[in-house]
Amino acid sequence: MPEPLDDALAALRPLLLDDQRLVRAVAAGRCKGDPPIWRRVELRPVDLKAGSRLQVTAYDERQAHTRNETWDDAPAVVDGLLAEPFGSWHVETTAETVQLRVTKKGEAQVHRTSGPAVPQAARSHDRVKPRLLDPSEQFLAELGLTDAHGRVKPSRQDKYRQVEEMLRALDAVGADAVGAGAGGGDATSRPLQVVDLGCGNGYLTFAAYHFLAGRGRRAVAMTGVDVKAQAREHGTAVAARLGWSDSVRFVEGSAGDTDLGGPAAGAGAVAGPDVVLALHACDTATDEALARAVHWSSRVILAAPCCHHDLQRQLAAAGAVPAPYAVLTRHGILRERFTDVLTDAVRASLLRLVGYRVEVVEFVGSEHTPRNTLIRAVRTGAPPMADQVAEYAALVAAWGVRPRLQTLLGDELAGVLGDAT
Repeated sequence: MPEPLDDALAALRPLLLDDQRLVRAVAAGRCKGDPPIWRRVELRPVDLKAGSRLQVTAYDERQAHTRNETWDDAPAVVDGLLAEPFGSWHVETTAETVQLRVTKKGEAQVHRTSGPAVPQAARSHDRVKPRLLDPSEQFLAELGLTDAHGRVKPSRQDKYRQVEEMLRALDAVGADAVGAGAGGGDATSRPLQVVDLGCGNGYLTFAAYHFLAGRGRRAVAMTGVDVKAQAREHGTAVAARLGWSDSVRFVEGSAGDTDLGGPAAGAGAVAGPDVVLALHACDTATDEALARAVHWSSRVILAAPCCHHDLQRQLAAAGAVPAPYAVLTRHGILRERFTDVLTDAVRASLLRLVGYRVEVVEFVGSEHTPRNTLIRAVRTGAPPMADQVAEYAALVAAWGVRPRLQTLLGDELAGVLGDAT
């Protein structure tokens, strides 16, 4: 039955201030009328070196703000939060769970669950984020990312995080990757073929091999490709020291013309890799990597583009901007950012036109790299819809550009675009 809101909130107060029994509390949503100052607030007790504290994490539209209040100061903080017009409260203690929802009439609908105690949550201040890439792994030390104690070097933190988040993005399409079968028949009867285009020092190459091979469902044959002979020599030497030479190899060449023929790593290799990775390939090198993956009919593509100069040059040369969008390119920094977005939007559209399901996501925080956009594509073979073709054709016609990826995919797009562009 509904009850007065003030009375229901007053009954929550001692639960929120009980440092022995409180496990977690969450306030979220909004009542009818003015919104609360925070989108969501979480409370939990934590044990610090200075003693027990009430940790308050408040979320706005962009980030989380965390502070640890003494229990002497906690009553004022809790009273302030209870006064905010949140639409619901969820409070867990070691003895019960209380759920409070504010009705449209401004009353409280309260549900209490007692019985088996809610387990006491870990009260450590620092929550350990699940890792896909253990810093203690030997290959990270061989690559110079970690020190002799298995700790990520301060100067390599950003690179470590970029690689780990690429693995997290790969994990999201793991079933598509492991089940890929470019050669037909029983895909799992041969190694999973993975190629890292523009591998550089091999950070992602070795990490992806270790991650996928550790799944245990299928053998993995990994190839790192880079235009620099030094990258091939370095990667080959590291693979030998790790004892991974039978499964991890490095070749010299560009993303657009590299030849994977010959005895690839592992038995049962195929010409077309199942998974193609490209982390921060510069400018049109990303287009070459995407086109190469399409030519191979690769099942999974993960590409994090780097700089975007091609369309910037084309827009600058064209001069004219379709009305009323001149404001988007009037200022240098806005023009640069806009063409970044336009380039990746075009890439995603083209991949859809040639039979891929595509997501464009942020794969790592901007504090680790400003180039944090990821194109994640899974081949479905589905033909494009007429409105997708028309949408793409109208976009490039309006801006007067011919994206590099469109040119590289000329054969695949010939029967799709026709005279549309």
